[in-house]
Amino acid sequence: MPVGQGCGVSIGATGAVSGRMIDQQPHPLANHHMLDPVVLIGPRVRLEPLSIAHVDALAGVGLAEELWRFTPRRLRSAADIRGYVEAALQGQADGTMLPFVIVVVSDGTVAGSTRYGNIDLPNRRLEIGWTWLVPEVQRTGINHEVKYLLLRHAFEELGCVRVEFKTDALNRKSRDALIGIGAVEEGTLRKHVQVEDGRVRDTVYYSIVDDEWPAVKQNLEESLVQRGARVRS
Repeated sequence: MPVGQGCGVSIGATGAVSGRMIDQQPHPLANHHMLDPVVLIGPRVRLEPLSIAHVDALAGVGLAEELWRFTPRRLRSAADIRGYVEAALQGQADGTMLPFVIVVVSDGTVAGSTRYGNIDLPNRRLEIGWTWLVPEVQRTGINHEVKYLLLRHAFEELGCVRVEFKTDALNRKSRDALIGIGAVEEGTLRKHVQVEDGRVRDTVYYSIVDDEWPAVKQNLEESLVQRGARVRS
């Protein structure tokens, strides 16, 4: 599929787009329509555009205390989940976010949420984050598949040159996961965010750039195959 065409993405889409090819063509990310809601489909998960209609399903699975341990604000009720979704949709309306709900393909159940955020059209960069998964699917390779779909869409469809991530410096699990997908640790912003419990957290930033994407893609695909996913480049 040529850069900038189409919406749905499956594991069988074409390979990485080189930086040179992107430079010779109009930048898809400069086209605001490229940030319209999109469905990204993999072997085991489907990323669907987040909507208010998902509040009940998310509230049904997303109130475990451990899910929000390292977030600035902890969600404790269905009303909190609704506010979380409304904020994400407002970010989408403002052109700075594109939120998704994570659906398990095999049974159609909602397993969490993720999004693109801090979208910077002129500089062709965005952040992947706000990702949470129910405990039942953690450490199953689902997170790798989610990141793979989002990264591939960002680099190969949107024409990004940089994708960034951030996490609480104390969140060792998240930091190890980011290194595991091939992200590069860039540094720490000290006393960066006020957390609900009164702590002022340090935030660690990571990134993947377009030059690194082909190798990162290959490693992610190999990891998915090892976990039983049927991957076609």
